Amino acid sequence: MKPNDLALAAHAIEAGELVVVPTQRWYMLCCDASNPDACARIFTTKRRPPDKSLLFVAQSPEAVRQRFHVSKEAEFLAAAFWPGDLALLLPWRDPAEGERHQAVGAPEALVTVAPGTLGELADLTAVPIAATSANVSGTEGTAPSITLEEVLNFVASTRADLPIVVDGGACPIANHLTIIRCAAGDTEIVREGVVHPRAVAAVLGWAGRDQTAAG
Repeated sequence: MKPNDLALAAHAIEAGELVVVPTQRWYMLCCDASNPDACARIFTTKRRPPDKSLLFVAQSPEAVRQRFHVSKEAEFLAAAFWPGDLALLLPWRDPAEGERHQAVGAPEALVTVAPGTLGELADLTAVPIAATSANVSGTEGTAPSITLEEVLNFVASTRADLPIVVDGGACPIANHLTIIRCAAGDTEIVREGVVHPRAVAAVLGWAGRDQTAAG
């Protein structure tokens, strides 16, 4: 296995394979979000609890609007931080579609429009992308991979079938996506990460309010 380019990674995802690509935060393990078998292999490979949803990587904010209910505050956040290191928990427009994409969450999904290599991969791939950090989960797991060497150690330790790994060098940020739940009349920070709560508060006009439980 050797590093390959994004076009090969896109074709591999469409064929039901798992691939790894770099982001500014860390390397991400990706597959076709609409392929239950591929998603199941991600959960198995990284020993991820089945109730912890994968990330849904959309091509654009418009693609998000087509699939999900986007509240007024979610629109403000998308305009300010997408493409970027922010994920929104959004309700599916069609509950049946949510059921077909349970790996990324139903009745709400964890959604982002990503910058850099992951965003380019989403643009190149004809199927929706599910993603998560490339590491073993849990208290006895490993930290998310921030170098190609760490990715290869992850592959060796899990015996993962990964035909394509895209080398992006060292990932400089090594931090989580910020996660915000957005539903009509109910917006709250679920997890702090790269996008600082003060930046979220500034965009949403939350000055003087509890930023982790504002609605």
